[in-house]
Amino acid sequence: MRSSVLVPAVLMASVFVVGTSEYLIAGLLPQMAADLEVSVSTAGQAVTAYALGVVIGGPLVTIATVRLPRKGLALGLLVLFAAGNAVCAVAGSYEVLIAGRVVASLSHAAFLTVALMMVTRVVAPDRAGSAIAAVAAGFSAATLLGVPLGVLLGEGAGWRTPFAVLAALALAVAGALAAALPRQDAPATSVREEIATVLGRRVLVVIATTAVGLAATSTVFTYLAPALTGITGLGPGAVSTLLLVYGAGSLAGGLVAGRLADRSLAGTVRGTFIGLAVVLAAFPFAVPWAGTAVVVVLALGVLTSATTPALQSLLLRHAGQAPMLATSVNVCAFNIGIAAGSALGGGLVAADGLRWLGLAAAGLSLVALAISYAAIPRRPAPASV
Repeated sequence: MRSSVLVPAVLMASVFVVGTSEYLIAGLLPQMAADLEVSVSTAGQAVTAYALGVVIGGPLVTIATVRLPRKGLALGLLVLFAAGNAVCAVAGSYEVLIAGRVVASLSHAAFLTVALMMVTRVVAPDRAGSAIAAVAAGFSAATLLGVPLGVLLGEGAGWRTPFAVLAALALAVAGALAAALPRQDAPATSVREEIATVLGRRVLVVIATTAVGLAATSTVFTYLAPALTGITGLGPGAVSTLLLVYGAGSLAGGLVAGRLADRSLAGTVRGTFIGLAVVLAAFPFAVPWAGTAVVVVLALGVLTSATTPALQSLLLRHAGQAPMLATSVNVCAFNIGIAAGSALGGGLVAADGLRWLGLAAAGLSLVALAISYAAIPRRPAPASV
């Protein structure tokens, strides 16, 4: 009982640290670029380098470590993450900074994969969705608190300081994990079995649903601030407050969805994407007025984060006894979806379609819903007699 409460809490704290690192650098680009004597656009490639490390390195690291004991692997990945951020903190050149970001990124998808696997092992099967949601809440908390606090610290104490703090926090949570995690033996599965699981039809369908679903939300979220300033007419302070509202909704939505997924996984997946389609379609008509904009942004935050525990629980249902690589690829699908949605939104904004992003995003949400039906049959097949 103690481990079923303590382990999810410590893993959530660990994911909070890792999640903060991913988006922190975007708020520190101007002073980082000035210090390292590169342009802001060049410094921004540190974001791209991290994303590529997650998408490409995550599955490769997972394959390379698939037979290692889970506890030792989790601790090793946190130490690797700490080392990467320490390199960033002392980087004397742009090239060294990129190297540090890549090193840190290699642990990102693999650690989240291990965290999701371990937390489902210490709770009852009927609480898997809630446990996954608790761990995933670490990312919502990173967006809501970690990134703003890190940027604030960087503005006051220099851009290197947040990276040093993240390195120290990673070592601290590694120590907490060492004390809290029960020993978990290495999985008996082989690399061949893991690859065969990823190539299974229903697993591929879940991964595709993840990518398309996140593309839907990212299409709007990436350009949410410009829409709120340019269409709603809010000032920078009001936009920041509204983004905090989004983050709070995201934190709550993920936790609630985890409980709902434990009760009805199919209903949670379908209800989430239907709700997203409605909210996204309403966005163009709600954003011109501040009151309705607040409502639609809060609803978007709640529903966006609800996709994580629902889709991850669905993936684990179909991954069987070889879920490690499938989970890692699904984590990458989240990042691919975010990148694709951002690119689509950028093209629409360039065509003067800022206000109407929600309609395109709603269409993507309906596509994700349609794809998900291949992973969740509408009705169970009748029992044979």
